[in-house]
Amino acid sequence: MARLEDKVALITGAAAGIGRASALLFAEEGAAVLLADVDVEAATDVVAEIEAMGGRALFVATDVAEPEAAEAAVAQCIAAFGGLDIVYNSAGGATQDDGKVSEMPLDEFWRTMGVDLYGSFLICRFAIPHLIERGGGAILNTTSIRAMKATQGADAYTAAKGGVLTLTKSLAQELAEHKIRVNAVAPGVVASERVQRMMGDVAANPLAQATPLGYGMPIEVARAALFLVSDEARWITGVILPVDGGAAAV
Repeated sequence: MARLEDKVALITGAAAGIGRASALLFAEEGAAVLLADVDVEAATDVVAEIEAMGGRALFVATDVAEPEAAEAAVAQCIAAFGGLDIVYNSAGGATQDDGKVSEMPLDEFWRTMGVDLYGSFLICRFAIPHLIERGGGAILNTTSIRAMKATQGADAYTAAKGGVLTLTKSLAQELAEHKIRVNAVAPGVVASERVQRMMGDVAANPLAQATPLGYGMPIEVARAALFLVSDEARWITGVILPVDGGAAAV
């Protein structure tokens, strides 16, 4: 039996990178998948890939930092698939404008907070009542190695991902009585499309070079995500799982 048979999953940031890899993997494991993203063309292609392998998927254009859009994505998931079992907040990321507190544009701080922290907050806010109605489920958030150890040069992203980390732990306590598990993955340097655009040669980046196993690929985070949202992890909540090639250990 597939690991997510008869489950419904909502994945933000599902058009590319870790979100795309997770959407394809979750569908392969039997889940119906709602893809919430701002990239219409790329997300539509992912839906076509899922349908070509016999899966069920729906794309909803979603800016997760906008309350109305986040609420609509959850509502359309319920309408299309009849319920919700899994929420994976994968949307996020920094831009080249991120940097030191004393130097970055102020707008970049709020942009990053909006997508990475507020977006996760909003999706959880609107999804939780449906997970409770379902009798339980799993929420998986995305923090970062930058939230777990001192790094330089991306202070907005670090602050936002630190907020996601502590939000994950507080929700895990708050929702346990409803049989809702809340965990987070903390990726290290992953050679997604976005990261490659920002870094160029990922292998030459100092963060990647300082990682014992080197940089990773999106599918490696997706596999960890699959475990944490599956019933195999039904006694795991409040965990921040580094998927980082050993970066958190050094």
